[in-house]
This record gives sequence, C-alpha cells and structure tokens, in this order.
Amino acid sequence: MLFQIADVLSPDELNQLQTELATAEFVDGKTTAGWYAQQVKHNQQLKPDAGQALKATVQAALGRNPLFQIAVRPKQIHNLRFSRYGVGMSYGTHADNAMMGGYRADVSFTLFLSDPADYGGGELVIEGADDEQPYKLSAGHAVVYPSSTLHRVNEVTQGQRLVVVGWVQSLLRDPTQRELLFDIDTVRRSLFAQHGKTTEFDLLSKSVSNLLRRWIE
Repeated sequence: MLFQIADVLSPDELNQLQTELATAEFVDGKTTAGWYAQQVKHNQQLKPDAGQALKATVQAALGRNPLFQIAVRPKQIHNLRFSRYGVGMSYGTHADNAMMGGYRADVSFTLFLSDPADYGGGELVIEGADDEQPYKLSAGHAVVYPSSTLHRVNEVTQGQRLVVVGWVQSLLRDPTQRELLFDIDTVRRSLFAQHGKTTEFDLLSKSVSNLLRRWIE
C-alpha cells in the first residue's frame, strides 16, 4: 500500500528536530548508498553516530500512530536517516535494498521536515506500472510506500529540503496480507466506533487475531 499520514510529529517534536538539525554535522550521502545507487545519490546525511535522540523521537511518533501501526504492522523500524538536499542536489531513480543493517526492508517512509514553501523542486516521485506520483508534503507529514518501488527525488532548485527516511521490517512479509488485514481492521474499528462491542465486532476481532497468528513472522 501507498498512503500519506498527516501530523506524524507534534509541533514541539517538529520544532525540536528542525532546531537541532540546523546546527548538526552532515556528510556525503553516498557513504550509505549501494554500489549502483552511489551513481545517482547526491545529498547529505546526518553523521551515522549522531542524532540518537532525534531518531528516538521519530520512532516514538510512529509507534503511537494508529494508521502506521495497523497498515504496516512493524516488527522493526530501522536505519533512520536524516537527509538534507541543497540547491542542485537530487537522488535518481532507484529501489531500496532488500536487506539493510541486518533487517528486511518491506516498507519505506519519508517524513518531511521542511515546509514545501521553503524549497523549490525536491519532490519525492514514486513510479507505478503506468504512471508516477510526486509528493511534497507539509512538514511533519509522511508518505509510506513499498520498498520494492522505483522512486527518486527531483533536483532541488532553491532553498533546502530536509527529511528523515526509514525502513520497516513488517511482521507480515506479504503486502497483500498486510492490505487485507488493514481493510478488515478498519471495518472492525469503524463498527466499534458506531455500535460498540457487538457480535460482528467480536467475529472480526477473531479473524484479525487468527490471520495474524497464521501469517506473522
């Protein structure tokens, strides 16, 4: 599934990240790129040993977000990278590695930290079978997409683009299973909100639990 999440970060969290990253040390992004991605990756990233508190803030925000949790079913959120793009920087078309830091990459996300009015260009473009979709979201919003997709970041023409990107190993390897469970769980929660705990709710809850028990890794 490909979807957007508004306001992943609270205003205070967003301000904290923006303030600390403004004076942080960034290095060439090629240092974390695969051998072929190095040819098209032109950005900067926060030093690998820095920003542990900032990473924890992002992890906590995703952990409390119900849409992220039921759509992605995260087992491990890993390899968070704070990336900066100045004028002339971009990241050409690529697919994410299947394994990163010892974890499988099932789902990717980009959490935008710059207001879209503060930079020109810099759209995240995700390619489909017969089209492509650009994303340039408000600061604090995220787009979540399969790690298997081809995607790119268009060249920044003015200002500065700041994002955090990350990858997730899901409890469910199969994206079809994740989507099926998401649909069932969405209906279950909607029924509960309208009618409370009913027989139908109980049956759907049993189905969600039993499918997780069957598919979970």
